[in-house]
Amino acid sequence: MRDQPGYLLEVNFDIPQELRQSYPYNLPVLRTLKTLKFHPSVTYIIGENGLGKSTLMEAIAVYLGFNPEGGSKNFNFNTYASHSALHEHIRVAKSHRRISDGFFLRGESFYNLASEIEALDKGSSYGGKVIDSYGGISLHELSHGESFWALFMNRFSGSGIYLLDEPESALSVQRQMAMLSRIHQLVGKGAQFLIATHSPILLAYPDSIIYQLSTEGIEHKKYQETELFSISKAFINDPDRMLSILLQQSDD
Repeated sequence: MRDQPGYLLEVNFDIPQELRQSYPYNLPVLRTLKTLKFHPSVTYIIGENGLGKSTLMEAIAVYLGFNPEGGSKNFNFNTYASHSALHEHIRVAKSHRRISDGFFLRGESFYNLASEIEALDKGSSYGGKVIDSYGGISLHELSHGESFWALFMNRFSGSGIYLLDEPESALSVQRQMAMLSRIHQLVGKGAQFLIATHSPILLAYPDSIIYQLSTEGIEHKKYQETELFSISKAFINDPDRMLSILLQQSDD
């Protein structure tokens, strides 16, 4: 990874003025954002679609040397080059404590990652197979959720940086709760997570920082202050009322 060692401390943004009218530099989150500090255990980025969560995740991942479509730093495949050049305008400060592992998970391109693993194993004529690090069974032979779970349980070892972009996209509610437990296990082994999510369950890990994106920019929030928590709570506590409001809006 760029500059080698260590765990993430902060990311600093330096976007030239002449770029600020074009995408992605004109995203609300980037208007005033200068520095984003990371929690040593878990940092969350949340917000509505289109506000820049994945763009931020991707820029940090590419800066660190990860493949834009996901994987470890050893992956170098390119199905469709859609990533922005934001990584060219950031600097990531890291600790001096060395790491031994890392992974960038993109929910939307995980199929491409699974295909790349199969291609690598078909082309290898010696040594162990790549898939052995993911549980030994082709990820294409598992359901979408099972393949994600195989990654979390087998590939992630701790003592590393894990960037997860919407990891809940393939997981049941029960598996999302189990993932919280897995995150806690890995944090205990020295893992640091950066997670973009829409899941109020995954967002609940207590040893963390939460950044909420909006059209106004970015704010540091406590769990119970987030829209994910308040909207989910309102729906679960009174589904009949919420459905009445939602269906009335649809009729109108």
